[in-house]
Amino acid sequence: MITSDDLAFFSVLASSASLAESARKLNVTPPAVTQRLRALEERIGVRLIDRSGRRLSLTDEGSLVASHGLIVNEALETLAETLANRKGAVSGHLRIAAPHGFGSFYVAPVVEAFAHAHRGVTVTLELSDHPAALLIDSYDLVVHIGAPGRMEQVVTTLAPNRRILCASPTYLDNAAPISAPTDLPQHRCLAIRENDEDVTLWRFKDARQETATVRVNPVMSSNNGAVIHDWALAGLGIVIRSEWNVADDLAEGRLRRILPDWEIPPADVVAMLGPRHGRSARTTAFLAMLREALTPPPWRTEEPN
Repeated sequence: MITSDDLAFFSVLASSASLAESARKLNVTPPAVTQRLRALEERIGVRLIDRSGRRLSLTDEGSLVASHGLIVNEALETLAETLANRKGAVSGHLRIAAPHGFGSFYVAPVVEAFAHAHRGVTVTLELSDHPAALLIDSYDLVVHIGAPGRMEQVVTTLAPNRRILCASPTYLDNAAPISAPTDLPQHRCLAIRENDEDVTLWRFKDARQETATVRVNPVMSSNNGAVIHDWALAGLGIVIRSEWNVADDLAEGRLRRILPDWEIPPADVVAMLGPRHGRSARTTAFLAMLREALTPPPWRTEEPN
């Protein structure tokens, strides 16, 4: 017989890349996970995990258990939520995903305030380099910067966020003048490589709605925005960064805006909502608190220069 605890345990395994990752999520040792999995398989008489590869792989029976676990977990959470709503309480487990930098600066403090305001809620905040690539079904809310994901997702804009071309005074004082986007390929450019985007194709539009597209050859690149930001501050080249990330640097002169008459396509801060959003009071409450914290955008104290 499989219990609800078994299903909850196995759902963690099914969503993990390895037993070690499962152990971290469950806050136990890897041997404890292995022992419990073996006991579960012996009790029901079928193998649930294929251990022949380097990554966890579900057998057909394992996939069946995992799918039923999701159904049972959904039903239990819905029941608990319905009962809580009748009492006017916000409760349950809130799952949030957000980008590393933005999540640390702006989402984590709201999570902290939310936890103080709603003691009956438990929260998981997953910080990721690519939150939009995560399975939305596993989260109540995914905070994302830039174009949203699949069209069938429910998406709501939280805050405007411009993207700004900039470099340090050290770089600009020792480099050739930049008067138009076509000058950029002759300069040292830095690029953050995210998802499948073509990060070497930089697009611009001026006040007359004239467009310019240039192909740059980055001298340095990284998949980590904080690293690119530090390289720009160190005078190693020109970078396109989100307004929220460089607003303080621009205000305090550590970075200078380049080609202010040309705009780069923005990357607004959006929330992608999971399928349970419509009946989750905790998601609605957190979304309202997050939107309030980002209105007006805390990074936009003045026009970037």
